Amino acid sequence: MPAQTKQPSDNFHNPYGYSEMDWAAQLDPAYAAARAEVRRLSVGEDGLLSVKVKELVVIGVLASRGLQYGVAAHMRRAIEYGATKEELFEAIKAAAVPGGGVAYSVGVRALQALDQEGAFPPPSPHKRQDKL
Repeated sequence: MPAQTKQPSDNFHNPYGYSEMDWAAQLDPAYAAARAEVRRLSVGEDGLLSVKVKELVVIGVLASRGLQYGVAAHMRRAIEYGATKEELFEAIKAAAVPGGGVAYSVGVRALQALDQEGAFPPPSPHKRQDKL
């Protein structure tokens, strides 16, 4: 049985939308707070790498493990930090080198789902410059 502890602070916020993690945090707030601190240290705003780059790394690992749900969640956060559809696709292609076909197909499915949800701005029409 978990030790009685106070509720996690506002810093506990789950940036990935995993409802099951919010549920689990109610069972053991101290453990949830510890996980939140590890998350902050690993994919938070501190450090030499940007959050976007850290999320691209996580996306590659999750795609290689076949975890489409996680790939989509981390893609959403990468988008919040400025990642484009093209950058996400490039990360998936890079992950396919060590991760094989599963990384590519899982990543492409997640990217396609986000695109169909409207996660990306529509492409701007290119102005055509006619030659004189």
